[in-house]
Amino acid sequence: MNDKQVITAALHLLLNDQLTEEQISSLLEKPKHAYLGDYAFPCFALAKLLRKSPNNIAVELSSKLSNALIEKAEAVGGYVNIFLKQSIVSKAVLDEIIHTRTEFGKNSQGEKETITIDFSSPNIAKPFSMGHLRSTVIGNALANISEKNGYQVVRINHLGDWGTQFGKLIVAYRLWGEKEKIEQAAVKELLKIYVKFHEEAEKNESLNVQARAAFKQLEDGEEEVIQLWQWFREASLKEFQTVYELLNISFDSYAGEAFYNDKMDRIIELLDEKKLLVESEGAMVVELENMPVCLIKKTDGTTLYATRDLAAALYRLETYQSSKSFYVVGNEQSLHFKQLFSVLQKMGYSWSEGLTHIPFGMILKDGKKMSTRKGKTVLLEEVLKEAIQLAKSNIEQKNPTLDDKDKVAKIVGTGAVIFHDLKNYRLNDIEFSLEEMLNFEGETGPYVQYTYARICSLLKKGQFNEQTIQLEGLEEEAWQVVVVLKQFPEIIMKAFDQADPSQVAKYCIELARAFNKYYAHTKILEEGPTKHVKLTLSASVALVLKEGLRLLGIQAPEKM
Repeated sequence: MNDKQVITAALHLLLNDQLTEEQISSLLEKPKHAYLGDYAFPCFALAKLLRKSPNNIAVELSSKLSNALIEKAEAVGGYVNIFLKQSIVSKAVLDEIIHTRTEFGKNSQGEKETITIDFSSPNIAKPFSMGHLRSTVIGNALANISEKNGYQVVRINHLGDWGTQFGKLIVAYRLWGEKEKIEQAAVKELLKIYVKFHEEAEKNESLNVQARAAFKQLEDGEEEVIQLWQWFREASLKEFQTVYELLNISFDSYAGEAFYNDKMDRIIELLDEKKLLVESEGAMVVELENMPVCLIKKTDGTTLYATRDLAAALYRLETYQSSKSFYVVGNEQSLHFKQLFSVLQKMGYSWSEGLTHIPFGMILKDGKKMSTRKGKTVLLEEVLKEAIQLAKSNIEQKNPTLDDKDKVAKIVGTGAVIFHDLKNYRLNDIEFSLEEMLNFEGETGPYVQYTYARICSLLKKGQFNEQTIQLEGLEEEAWQVVVVLKQFPEIIMKAFDQADPSQVAKYCIELARAFNKYYAHTKILEEGPTKHVKLTLSASVALVLKEGLRLLGIQAPEKM
């Protein structure tokens, strides 16, 4: 039992006729100021039930409330302010962290359940732009957080590897493509000939006719065309891999749009069987309540995104037996997912209740959507390399003798970009600024990493090891650090339940700040009876900071 559960149970003993444990737990608050205690129980809801003033109820409860974990209870303005026994709680928190290490905060709410997370999903033959950063890092963090909550996670990169654009690309390659150039820089060269196709097609409509014919050849599986498409796909994926390696992100499946080509007829047959398909202006649609119809098949017989996503949802359920599925896709696709989930419900699939769209806002530069810079797409790889370079020059100034400068610069630079994204609530738009991201002060990744590195240095100097662990004897100034440490398991659950990695990022900042404040007023390495317990506290903070950063997809260097 954690301390909140203990206090809830102690209050329930006194209030079991009036409130359930769940009601008591939901009423318990954390006071804004430390001098008001560790928990506050408001008595206003009891006033009607007991026909007494909230103040009188608070006085009565505070005089009767007792437990081995409670130091004292005070009645203040209709609240019972509860103070924990710091020595007992501190010992229990340090003991748990030091002995469970990276397992601290792990829970089993998703035990024996699988969750699929669809994220990143760049388009083949198109640059991996800054626009793909959010889906990629939010999805990766949610995957790590889901595992921490006990789920088996399947990470899916639903590549944009099919569509009429490939007909255009095939024609463009036949006309202007150079194999050697594409082998050297696939995406750049493919984009160049794709743009050229559009420019030429404005003057020459026959190019569009050729493109439609080429896509038809692709759909019909003509070998030469299929080989070209596979080459474009593999060459693009190889370049995307450079970005994924920089971000330290991997996937379990790269089954993209093309993978579902032979799985869509089944969806159309199922919709037909269930009498859900309706003809509308020559197209086949599913009618939905309070939203536009969902297009399943166009007049020319070609299938659409929705058909493909219906096939993907069914395939994932049957392949992975997943109880939940997250789709980490931008805000602008909200209607598409509402339609998708509604169609699955109409098909009678109760499991569709476990499907969730996880939308997010845009990345802005000077208040505008950051998709182009001087008419060019802002490439994520270039931004990451710029961040690494900037981190390196910061290290050169601050710590010129540091070993492995390049390795540390990579960890700090990429970590700064990831943290800057994830510290913001995902639905908010983000203002992009490399300088702000790489600041060693303030709410940044480097600030948290620097705190971790500082603690590693302290532990080394203090010769901390398993033999020197001490769990008792912390002084009062360490209490606020313990208070933040013990919140970690709750944050892990909250971050999953709200699909919100910013909970973990904000927690890391709060813990780093609490420790730095403590460090500024405490001589941790001073010889004396409390030296080892102060180092044990420091080691606990380091373990939790490192684990918090790992959940966000960020590494923690021991030296900076």
